[in-house]
Amino acid sequence: MEKFTTLLSPAVPLREENVDTDQIIPARFLKATSREGFGDHLFKDWRFDEQGHEKSDFVLNNPNYSGSILVAGENFGCGSSREHAAWALVDYGFKAVISSYFADIFKGNALNNGLLPVQVSREVLQKLLDGVEKEAMTVIEIDLEEQVLKVGDLGIEEHFEINSYKKMCLLNGYDDIDFLLSKKEQIKAFENNHIEF
Repeated sequence: MEKFTTLLSPAVPLREENVDTDQIIPARFLKATSREGFGDHLFKDWRFDEQGHEKSDFVLNNPNYSGSILVAGENFGCGSSREHAAWALVDYGFKAVISSYFADIFKGNALNNGLLPVQVSREVLQKLLDGVEKEAMTVIEIDLEEQVLKVGDLGIEEHFEINSYKKMCLLNGYDDIDFLLSKKEQIKAFENNHIEF
């Protein structure tokens, strides 16, 4: 995984609340076993009509909005536990999702795949959505080391919580296996000191 330290990016505002994992990545696209290509199907039924044409009123099809941050409505990632939802968001190019509430399983899947879920207050979320919709090039700064989200233009500075182990993994670009491999010498030393013959 890529190391995540500080992210500065404009954002895509998705006001919808209670976005479930089937809306993020519809079930009919879950047959693949590798993580590549899922971004093509992100929000598929919202982005495209039955003929495969882009729906002009959906925010991901709006050329004014870009960036690696998705600002989403409350209760993002609810529904089934499919990890493919995180895969689709990452493959599309998102590095962080901001909401006032995340489903626990989605949050875990996101962190395991290098996608940072940033939970903010409802008031800050509303301010972010309003600000980004008004000025598409509003830059959001997410400092993982300090666990702070800042938007100078909007007067926002919000602290966010993250599991300390997952924070360390993101900062170092580790998945769980990478973390274990990073402790290889300590594990060997422990085994050598505790093996009984």
